[in-house]
Amino acid sequence: MGAALSLERGESDRPAGRSRVPVILCADDYGLAPGVSAGIRELLALGRLSATSCMSVTPHWGAEGPRLAPFRAQADLGLHLTLTDRAPLGRMPRLAPAGRLPTLPRLMVRAFSSGLDRDEVAAEIDRQIDRFETVIGSAPAFLDGHQHVHLLPVIRDIVVDRCERRLSGAGTYLRCCAESTASILARGVAPVRALVISALSRGLSARLHKAGVRSNSAFRGVRSFGADERYGALFPRFLKTPIPYMLIACHPGRVDRHLAAVDPVTSPREDELRYFLGDGFPRDLEAAGVSLARLGAKGG
Repeated sequence: MGAALSLERGESDRPAGRSRVPVILCADDYGLAPGVSAGIRELLALGRLSATSCMSVTPHWGAEGPRLAPFRAQADLGLHLTLTDRAPLGRMPRLAPAGRLPTLPRLMVRAFSSGLDRDEVAAEIDRQIDRFETVIGSAPAFLDGHQHVHLLPVIRDIVVDRCERRLSGAGTYLRCCAESTASILARGVAPVRALVISALSRGLSARLHKAGVRSNSAFRGVRSFGADERYGALFPRFLKTPIPYMLIACHPGRVDRHLAAVDPVTSPREDELRYFLGDGFPRDLEAAGVSLARLGAKGG
């Protein structure tokens, strides 16, 4: 197991003369399953992540959330809003009439055809924020969406509003998933998927800038999760031509029976975890001239 890495706490806190580019490395899906959460905590303990995005909607959150307490001062703990494939925290007779949220394709159809009830969706988002705050003891450092649902019409308006009003005092930032087309094509990792996600981000970008809500500068980490992908070969491509405070999303974790029962992405999580625990990861950061940083610490 490799040595711990030090994290930058924010642009204003960097020692003069440091030339490394600060980037946010965020592990998604904390709370999805105990094995995923344990793997993420292992990386946090080594300083090999600077953020994690938590699913407060899952039945594991009540047990797994308090285990993040030792990392509150060193990493951004955010909320991974979940509006697909799980049971909501409260009644949603229109979106989840049988007590289960729709698949992503069905949610997208509803979002783009004016089929979402804003008040119903907003109430569920508030419940997930409430549950996060109850377990963690503070507001989320950032908001984003599982399967990027925060980029969709109606939902994006709600999350911007919550950052602008409910969470403004906490300095909560919002994940933006936009990236230049040239960068996506040059990288060549799941380019179609990355282009679609970036295109969906345009509406959110316009709203958050108008509202004055903070966000990361760029987004990377989109992959296909195919069996032939090796994360050790992918990650250096995400680091090319780094932009200060860009966010790289990742999905490390250990596979257990709980994960296998609810999510198709299993072995790729363990492949990512092995890479981040290994010696190649800090070497790749060094070669790219980057260091891990928290956006939540900027101005906070």
